[in-house]
Amino acid sequence: MRRSIIKPVVSAEEAVKSVKKGATIMVGGFNYGGIPYTLVDALLEQGTDELTMIANDTAYVDVGHGKLVAQGRVKKVIASHVGLNKKTGEFYHSGQMELELYPQGTFVEKIRAAGYGLGGFLTPTGVGTVVEEGKQVLEVNGRKYILELPMRADVALVRAYKADRMGNLIYRGTNQNFNPAMATAADIVIAEVDAVVDVGELDPNTIVTQGILVDMLVVKGGSYYASRT
Repeated sequence: MRRSIIKPVVSAEEAVKSVKKGATIMVGGFNYGGIPYTLVDALLEQGTDELTMIANDTAYVDVGHGKLVAQGRVKKVIASHVGLNKKTGEFYHSGQMELELYPQGTFVEKIRAAGYGLGGFLTPTGVGTVVEEGKQVLEVNGRKYILELPMRADVALVRAYKADRMGNLIYRGTNQNFNPAMATAADIVIAEVDAVVDVGELDPNTIVTQGILVDMLVVKGGSYYASRT
C-alpha cells in the first residue's frame, strides 16, 4: 500500500478499524514493557475476534494483549513465552486455541526476515528437538540447521515514545524490545506514542523506526499533538 509522508493522528478507536475479523496482528511488548495498551483496549472494545496474534508473550489475563486471549478473541497465538497467562494454557489444552511456540531469538528473527525481504534464515537452535518437526533441515559444512521462514502480519500494533508528523519513531528504554522489528513486517503499522511533534524536532540520530513504515499515529490516552506552535 502507498504511505503518505504526513501521517494521520487518529483516535485509537479509529485506528483499530483496520483490524478485521480473522486478521493476523503483531503486538509489541515484553511482559509489561512496550505494550500498546491504548490500542489493545480499543481493539477489545471493538469486539474483533478470530485473531491470530504474534507477540513475544501473552502477558497476564488482565494485562494488555493478555486480555485478548483471556476474552477468547484469539484463535491462534504465535509466541515465545506464555507461562504467565493461565488462560493461554487452558485454551490450548482444551482445543479452543492454537499455539505455536518459538525460541525467542528465532521468533524475532522470523519477523526481521520478513521486514527485510529475506526468504528465511538458517539456525541451529532446535535441531534434534520438536522444534524441527515439519521443517526443512539443511546441512552446511557438516552442521545441521533448521530453515525458518519469514513471519508477517496484516496489522502491527507498536508502542514508541515519540513520533514526528512524518511517522518517524523514537523509543524509551526497554520499551524498544520487539516494536522496531514488528514495525517492518506488517501491511499496516499503527504506532501508539506519548506525543507527536513537528518535523525536525526529533534528533535524527535517535530515530529507530523510519516514518515510511508507519501508517497512522495514536497518542496514548487521547489525541494530544505536541508542537512548538
